Amino acid sequence: MNHQKGPRIKEIHITPIAIVDPPLLNAAGLHAPYALRTILEIVTDDHISGISEIPGTADIDAALEEAKQVLIGKDVFELNDIRHCLENRFGVDSTKDRGLAPWDQRKLVHIFSAVEVACMDIMGKVMGRPVVDLLGGKMRDRVPFSAYLFYKYEGAGGKFEFNTDPAATGWSLARQKSALTPSEIVAQAQAMCKEYGFQSIKLKGGVFEPRQEVDAIIALREAFGPNVPLRIDPNALWEVETAIKYGKEMEPILEYLEDPVRGQENMATVRKALKTPLATNMCTTSFEDIPTSISIGSEDIILSDHHFWGGLRSSMNLAGLCKTFSRGLSMHSNSHLGISLAAMVHLGAALPTMPYALDTHYPWQSDEVIVGGRIKFEEGSVAVPTEPGLGVELDRVALAKLHQNYIACGLTKRNDEIEMQKVEPGWKFKPVRW
Repeated sequence: MNHQKGPRIKEIHITPIAIVDPPLLNAAGLHAPYALRTILEIVTDDHISGISEIPGTADIDAALEEAKQVLIGKDVFELNDIRHCLENRFGVDSTKDRGLAPWDQRKLVHIFSAVEVACMDIMGKVMGRPVVDLLGGKMRDRVPFSAYLFYKYEGAGGKFEFNTDPAATGWSLARQKSALTPSEIVAQAQAMCKEYGFQSIKLKGGVFEPRQEVDAIIALREAFGPNVPLRIDPNALWEVETAIKYGKEMEPILEYLEDPVRGQENMATVRKALKTPLATNMCTTSFEDIPTSISIGSEDIILSDHHFWGGLRSSMNLAGLCKTFSRGLSMHSNSHLGISLAAMVHLGAALPTMPYALDTHYPWQSDEVIVGGRIKFEEGSVAVPTEPGLGVELDRVALAKLHQNYIACGLTKRNDEIEMQKVEPGWKFKPVRW
């Protein structure tokens, strides 16, 4: 039998970057003036390049550097072997590694998702097919996303924490403005939806006491009417009683309620009390969590993220489990650029069903690292790339500039608590606040 070998990994380039991020508020505190991402480029022995993007930390970057020792020489098509070698090197992530912070810091899922996406980019180029075809083929031509609203201070991030551009107009102006009240949240939503055409809206909560955030949801319903689905995410900061009280009030309004409380058991309690579906990217975050999720009924919708669920193929496996156990599936987001967005779009296009528009932070970002600049949205959706691989290529000039940002800003990991303390001295993150 003639077994044809694929291209082998010859070079791996790891480039940490820092992208301008506005002063957005959330349960963990305040976004720093820069968000960190890491760009991975894999080059094969026949000079084919594949790229990926993941949330950046110095620890993950160091682990990727260490991973070179087991990756160089591997066939990019043999992802099962690559994963096995990485597990032997770094161990298997456990749910307990997820921690209490609203974002995921597990090591193996970051490393493997970065490697897998870059390898699949190469596979697509070798085969002349887009990544969506490697995931089973396209179920839709466009992938819908939701407006993602944040409470925020005035400013646009960057070198000066609260800098503004007086010449800005439209969404560029609106994204600089403060949004601390229901009326300001409505204004933010109107500007974002006008710019991007979003058909549904999500509010990142867990910032103010629940009454104020519920009032913002009510104001959004009054402004946008009953045909625009609304969601709110308190990032698990509410007590069970709080979630039930305000959850009942919002039942006529919400498409779903995301992570109102912490932990699967508390989520299950709230789920039994409400008619509104519960969604999560915090209580069920790995395949290890699925059995308990099913047995106690902790959520209705899982918000996947290929960066944290072990890549694109694992996310397709999750879609199968969700179908088997009557769970909805949508997608979580973080402060990302076009490489991550392209991967999300390929995955979103391959999912068997898409009952909910996906999350994206993309409107909040102004930098880009791909040739041709920022990806375009039409009526809240992104067209599925048809070019081989991911369909995006590195802008090496932009990459170098953003890497210099990383060096200059001095950040090595995300810490919203420290940033919040610059505004409110003594402020501390609390896993449950109200």
